[in-house]
Amino acid sequence: MALSIAPPLAAAETTSFADAAALLAKSCAADIESNCRGVNLDSNRLKECLSRNRDALSEPCAANYLKTFDAIQKRIAARVTVANACTREIVKLCGGSTKETSRSIPCLTTTQGVSQRCNQAMDEAGYR
Repeated sequence: MALSIAPPLAAAETTSFADAAALLAKSCAADIESNCRGVNLDSNRLKECLSRNRDALSEPCAANYLKTFDAIQKRIAARVTVANACTREIVKLCGGSTKETSRSIPCLTTTQGVSQRCNQAMDEAGYR
C-alpha cells in the first residue's frame, strides 16, 4: 500500500490585499507618481516600473515594494489553491463548480464536513 502525500498548499502571507495596497500607497505613492505615471496599475506592470526605476526610489518604497508585491502574489496563488484543495466540498457539499470557486466560499465557510486541507487553504487565501 503506497501512501499518497498531498502537495503543499500555497502559503499566503497574512497581509490582505487591502493592507498590501495601503502599504504600497504609503511607501511608494510619490515614487509611482514621479516614475510610473501612465503605467497601468496592475501589479505586474507597476512592479516592473518600480524595478526599472529602483535607483530613483525613495528609501521606504525601495524597502517595501518587493515584499508588498510578493505578498499579493502569494495571496493570489493561495486563492487559486482553494479550487484544488476544496474540490470535493465545492461539488458535493455546496453544489458548486470549481470554475466559479468564489461563489462557493460562503457555503464553504459555514458548512459542516469541510476537510482540514480545504479549511487551511481558505485560511491561507484570506477567506476567513
